[in-house]
Amino acid sequence: MPRWATFDCYGTLIDWNGGIRAVLEQTFGHERGEELLARYHEVEPELQSGDLHHSYREVLTLALERLALEQGVDLARPGALAESLPSWAAFPEVRPALEALRDRGWRLAILSNTDRDLIEASQRQIGVQFDRVLTAEDVGSYKPAHAHWDAFFEQSGAVRDQHVHVGASLFHDGRPARELGLRFVWVNRLGEQGDVELDRELTDLRALPDTLDELVPA
Repeated sequence: MPRWATFDCYGTLIDWNGGIRAVLEQTFGHERGEELLARYHEVEPELQSGDLHHSYREVLTLALERLALEQGVDLARPGALAESLPSWAAFPEVRPALEALRDRGWRLAILSNTDRDLIEASQRQIGVQFDRVLTAEDVGSYKPAHAHWDAFFEQSGAVRDQHVHVGASLFHDGRPARELGLRFVWVNRLGEQGDVELDRELTDLRALPDTLDELVPA
């Protein structure tokens, strides 16, 4: 049976914080970027409450509009975050790590809280072919709801004993993976403290090929 690795995209493969921070700094001033990035991460989950009431493009716009309202700022470009997303870069080690996994026989999938057109742009930034890509638009809900994983297993025929999920967010990925009884590798790029049982914790993807081979030997 094939081995499968599923990935969250933004924060895990694509520099999500860097992309958002750049727009916040342009909009509110360089000195406010980090503070408002933290606030953004409070606002976004409030707009992604389970079922897909808003596309991710709309979520990005509504979140920026809320921050502007709170700060008393008139937005010249309410859609600036969504417009910038296709240019958000992949972390530098992502492509070689994913290529190494493919060379070792792993099949790769993305499970992402985004729209189809936006994930297509991010795949071009990553530069590696994925065997499956499932978005919130495809499954009709946002993680941490379980629909991404349900659809992945149904469509791919993957066997859970031959699968590992990889993500940077314990809220969106780690906790639901544990609820589903899945192996989970936390990519803790920010040096955060976690309260979820992990199979492995990494600071980036450089050691991921060896890590996944240890968890699911060929």
